[in-house]
Amino acid sequence: MENESPEAKSLYELYLHLGLPVDLIQPSEGFAILDLKDINFTLPYQSPSFRPDYFSFLFVKNGKGKYVIDEHSFLVEPHSIYFTNPSNYRTFSWEKIYEIYLITFDETFLKQYVNKDIFSEFPFLLTETISPKIVNDGFYSEVEPVYLNIHNEYINHSADKYRIIGHLLAVMLYKIKAYFWKDYNPIYEGNRSSQIVKSFKRLLEKHYRDLVTGKTETLFKVQDYAEAQNLHPNYLSNIIKTKTGKTVTTWIADKTISEAKSLLRNSSMPIKEITYRLGFSETAHFSNFFKKHTKTSPVQYRKEHTD
Repeated sequence: MENESPEAKSLYELYLHLGLPVDLIQPSEGFAILDLKDINFTLPYQSPSFRPDYFSFLFVKNGKGKYVIDEHSFLVEPHSIYFTNPSNYRTFSWEKIYEIYLITFDETFLKQYVNKDIFSEFPFLLTETISPKIVNDGFYSEVEPVYLNIHNEYINHSADKYRIIGHLLAVMLYKIKAYFWKDYNPIYEGNRSSQIVKSFKRLLEKHYRDLVTGKTETLFKVQDYAEAQNLHPNYLSNIIKTKTGKTVTTWIADKTISEAKSLLRNSSMPIKEITYRLGFSETAHFSNFFKKHTKTSPVQYRKEHTD
């Protein structure tokens, strides 16, 4: 597709690619919240296809637009709340923007500031494709002050702003979980391929939790994830690549980096210990892997991201 963004992008990278203003986005922490009126979209606006690397919530108090993910097309209307996660290519278009707030965040931010077991606490984050939900006045009046407070903190520069945002985002997630997904279990949603994707994501999450806590020392490979679902490795790889746009190997690499960042930021664990916890045999191998994916060394990353 012409103008298509070939790689998964942060909101900052996406807006740069689209030629939209990025001065209101602070890319360093993996979190952003925008009042879309401030972006000055030329309406009607139609985006090219892109694949995000972030989770997002869209709070539409008043406005009109459309999201298209794969073959699914969703109208976004007043009093609707729309959730998406890092997955397939999508496009968005806007006809009217009166009062619409967009919140984006990545897994590293969630684990740093909300909850280390984020997917156990909020399993709906693993869901595949969700229609926007039009909510009643009562619920919208509950969540509106929360996202407005998050926006106020975001545009301020207090030393603890992201910790405060993390607490407010947790309030938001708990409210949305109770309203939309009280009994939600992602394993039962969708067709067979969706269940395979969700089972893979859950196993990936559990395995890395076991690695980090020392319950296991063995790093899973594609074969292991396939055997866990009684699938041929090639079949699992095809399903994961088709449904999510990323290979199993990329999912494993991204997860390794996410957990490494979390350990470097949130613990005093020596880098040698982190190396072994994440399944590497040598510190040099871990350092080279981390630098390849982040363009910085583990030592430098820890230095830049700890108080």
